[in-house]
Amino acid sequence: MQLIDGKATAAAIKAEIAEEVKKIVESGGKQPHLAAILVGHDGGSETYVKNKVLACEACGFKSTLIRFEADVAEEALLAQVRVLNNDPDVDGFIVQLPLPRHIDEQKVIMAIDYRKDVDGFHPVNVGRMAIGLPCFISATPLGIMTLLQRYNIATSGKKCVILGRSNIVGKPMAQLMMQKQWGDATVTVCHSRSKTLKEECLEADIIIAAIGQPEFVRADMVKEGAVVIDVGTTRVPDASRKSGFRLTGDVKFDEVAPKCSFISPVPGGVGPMTICSLMKNTLAAGKKEYYK
Repeated sequence: MQLIDGKATAAAIKAEIAEEVKKIVESGGKQPHLAAILVGHDGGSETYVKNKVLACEACGFKSTLIRFEADVAEEALLAQVRVLNNDPDVDGFIVQLPLPRHIDEQKVIMAIDYRKDVDGFHPVNVGRMAIGLPCFISATPLGIMTLLQRYNIATSGKKCVILGRSNIVGKPMAQLMMQKQWGDATVTVCHSRSKTLKEECLEADIIIAAIGQPEFVRADMVKEGAVVIDVGTTRVPDASRKSGFRLTGDVKFDEVAPKCSFISPVPGGVGPMTICSLMKNTLAAGKKEYYK
């Protein structure tokens, strides 16, 4: 069993990005600039945005954080999106989700210029990804594909089961894994209504668990030698920890790991790669790789 170290992989990629940015700036090019909009004071969102700012520093990017209180009017938020759309110095930006209930998330996503949508959530980027055109791919699926490539894990012709059908992970992951230039695999998507979920998992060469249920995947669902990628991150109460909780994945790690050829842990697996992928998208935006 080999552990997939997302933390070390992300650090290596950020160092590669920093080296490229240094060369761009030294040759008179523009320093990539990522902006983030944060609404309210959700603990998880605060942590994510802080880590994104730190990642920008590590990559040599310029970063801007714009804060709004949770009661901000939808129109005020949309006005800020328009400002960033029209700012030539900002290469890419994100609106940290989730947003307060009184704001229509889809409306905000639609308002973002798809050429600056480094989260890869705009329908133009989602559609281009679905038909295999160059675009910004949402960060978690891109991070998973990068891990599979960096660890030389064979995917072509393999049976891949994806647990979960969210717009952010499950659906784009399925698209990438089935596409010839990416995974080139045979893909099955399972979810809470799937009647043969366990049987499908037992046949899988690769399981990507993004179902949002702590320790859902058990040893009796995994065949010997399978590759297991755990996307889940749920806070589970733990009195022995200073924080009062621990992060738990969708896979019962201690039980499943001995059966695997490769497995990603939680934390330290897919999580660091998500932010790293956002950095990759921002560099691509700065270089105008996909959209002129």
